[in-house]
Amino acid sequence: MAFEGLSEKLSAAFKKLKNRGKLSEADVREAMREVRLALLEADVNYKVAKDFVKSVTEKAVGEQVLQSLTPAQQVIKIVNDEMTALMGSTHTRINISSRPPTILLMCGLQGSGKTTHSAKLAYMFRQQGKRPLLVACDVYRPAAIDQLKVVGQKAGVPVFEMGQTDPLLICKKALSHANDYGNDIVIIDTAGRLHIDEALMDELRAIKAQVKPNETLLVIDSMTGQDAVNVAQSFDSGLGVDGVILTKLDGDTRGGAALSVKAATGKPIKFAGVGEKIGDLEPFYPDRMASRILGFGDVMTLIEKASTQLDQESAAATARKMKEGQLDFNDLLEQMGQMKKMGSFASLLEMIPGMGGKVTEEDAQQGEAQMRRTEAIIQSMTPAERAKPSLLSPSRKRRIAAGSGTRVEDVNRLIRQLADTQKMMKQFTGGKGKKRRGRLPFGGGMPGLPM
Repeated sequence: MAFEGLSEKLSAAFKKLKNRGKLSEADVREAMREVRLALLEADVNYKVAKDFVKSVTEKAVGEQVLQSLTPAQQVIKIVNDEMTALMGSTHTRINISSRPPTILLMCGLQGSGKTTHSAKLAYMFRQQGKRPLLVACDVYRPAAIDQLKVVGQKAGVPVFEMGQTDPLLICKKALSHANDYGNDIVIIDTAGRLHIDEALMDELRAIKAQVKPNETLLVIDSMTGQDAVNVAQSFDSGLGVDGVILTKLDGDTRGGAALSVKAATGKPIKFAGVGEKIGDLEPFYPDRMASRILGFGDVMTLIEKASTQLDQESAAATARKMKEGQLDFNDLLEQMGQMKKMGSFASLLEMIPGMGGKVTEEDAQQGEAQMRRTEAIIQSMTPAERAKPSLLSPSRKRRIAAGSGTRVEDVNRLIRQLADTQKMMKQFTGGKGKKRRGRLPFGGGMPGLPM
C-alpha cells in the first residue's frame, strides 16, 4: 500500500519519543535523523528531505516545546504541519471558466496514465452534473485513440476523434463541436513520449497557443520516485503547467513523488489516482494525505466517499432492518456491493484513524479474501434461503459449501454471525427503540465483513 514503509518508519521514530517522556534537544535531533532516513528511503528528493528536517528541528527544539507537558505530541504536530505545508497546505481546485467551455490540456510521458486519467477526470465532472468532452490528440501511439474510446465509454463521456491527422486541426474542430453540442468541459489527451524531447514540447506549445487552455495538467506516475521531480520541472520549464495529477498512489509506491513535487516545482498536486476503476480519482488534500502518512487516518475522505458512492436509501433501509432484527443475507450482499464502490479494502482501512502503518499488504489481502468467501457463500444460496436463513438445513449447508468452494464450518460461522448481529441489535435497542449500553459485534459492522 502507498506510504506503508514510510508510515512504519515514522511511527517507530515517534514511538521512541513518546517512550522517553521528557525530551532533550538530543532526543529530538536523533528522531529527526531517523525521519530524514525514512524520507530518503521513500524516494523523497534529497534537498526537499534536508530542508524539511531542518525546518522541523528548528521548531521542535524550542523551549516552549521541550518544556511542555506533552513534548512528543508537540513534535509530532510540528511534523504533521510541516508535511502538510510541504505538499501545498490546501487543496487547489480546477479553474473553471465563467464562459464555457473550460479547456483542460493533459500532458505527460508515455505510460504515465494520461489517457486513463483524462477519462477519470471526465467521469468526475460528469458526476458533478457537467457535460465533458474527451478529445483524442495522441495520434502517434498505436491504439491510443481506441484506448480513449474504451475508457470514455466506461466514463459515459463522448470522445471526439478524427483519426491520425494534425492535432491542431483536431483541437480546432473539437472546440467547435463542444460549442455546438453544449459541452462545458473539454479535456484534451495529448501525445506523450518515453522521454522529453524538443519535438514533443514544440507540439504541446503549439496546441496550448491555439486552444488557450484554462489549465494545463501534468500526469505523473508516482512510482517513478525522485525522477517525478525532474519530469515536472522539465514540463513546467518547457510548457508551463498549472497542476499535477499523481497516479498509482494505491500501489506500493514509496511516496517520494507526493512529498517532493510541490516543494521542488511550486506546482500543486490537484488529484491522485488511487485505483484502477473509473471512479478511483480523488482531489488531493495535503492535510489529509499528511494525516494518512502519519497513521492518523482520513475520516473526511471516508465520509465523502460514503456520501457520494453509497446508495443512501439502501443504507437507511438496512439500518432499519438491523434495528428491527430482520437482517438477511440479501442485505449483507447489498452492503458488500456498496463497500466495493468506495474502493479497495486496503484503501478504506488506510482512512480509519489508528490503522495507518498497521495494516500490511498481507492483512489487506486476507480481508479481501474474506469478503470474497462471504460473497461466494451468499451467492450459492437460493433467493429463498437468503431471505429466510432458517431454511438452511444441514443438506442445504453442504450444497452451499460445495458451490462456494468453502467448508460447512464457514457457512455455519456466517449464519451464526448474522444471528448474533440480530440478537445484539435487539438488546441494543431494548426491543422498544431505547438504546442500551454495549458494544456491537464486529465493531458495529456487518457480519462476514473483515471490519
